[in-house]
Order: sequence, then structure tokens, then C-alpha cells
Amino acid sequence: MRIGELASRAGISTRALRHYESLGLLRARRAGNGYRDYGEDDLRLLRQIRTLQDFGFGLEDTRPFVECLRAGHPAGDSCPASLEVYRRKLAELDEVVERLRQVRAEVGAQLARAELLAEADRPGGPPPLCALTPHEVPEVPEAP
Repeated sequence: MRIGELASRAGISTRALRHYESLGLLRARRAGNGYRDYGEDDLRLLRQIRTLQDFGFGLEDTRPFVECLRAGHPAGDSCPASLEVYRRKLAELDEVVERLRQVRAEVGAQLARAELLAEADRPGGPPPLCALTPHEVPEVPEAP
């Protein structure tokens, strides 16, 4: 199939295909007329790349998966190098999740302080809490 058809079937632009080719992720064969020629295996490689990118993997991270498919394995993630990329990505995601938990706790504490201050401004409310430091404000349980 020609580049336009492959791009259409893979749901990506011809420019992206040329970029993948320049990175060595995709290898075009040339037809007698000089046009790029691709097969179903190329479509399979592109689908693997797109899936990984949808999961947040960078293009270089997709290389072991592409090489695994090119080596004839039934799945791009059945090779040791691909498994290592998965492990690295999971560690990266764990770090992001932990940081998000920390940010969530900080935002929750800010909200609790703001709500206490707002309550103090109401007539008949408790005395103002403006002088409290963040550590003196009562803990608010985290939402599930």
C-alpha cells in the first residue's frame, strides 16, 4: 500500500509516517516507480506505536516494541527490552501518582484553611483564624 493509504488506515498523517521513517521506526520499501510501499506488518507496527503513545510513551520508548515485532514475535511486548520499558514507565507513573497525592493533600489543606477562614467571617462565627500557621489548622480527612 502507498503512504496515503497507510496513513489513513493507521489514523496518522503522512508527515508522521515520514518522521517515523527518519527515526528508523518504519522502513519503507520502494516500488519500481519510486513510491514508498508498505505492507500489513507496517500497519501493525504503527498500531503498536500509536497504542504506546496513547499511554504516554515517547517515540524512542516504542523502539524495543517495534524491533520485537520485526523479529517475528507475535506481540511487541514479548521481548525483554520491551518489558524493561514497561517497568521504567510504571516507575515513572508511580512517581507521578505520588506527586499528585502530595498536591492533592496540599490543595485539601488549603481548602480546609479557606473554609475555616470563611466561617470565621460569618456573623456569630468563631474568632478569626488569620494568625494560625498551616500546621495549627485542624487536619481534614482525605476524600476516598
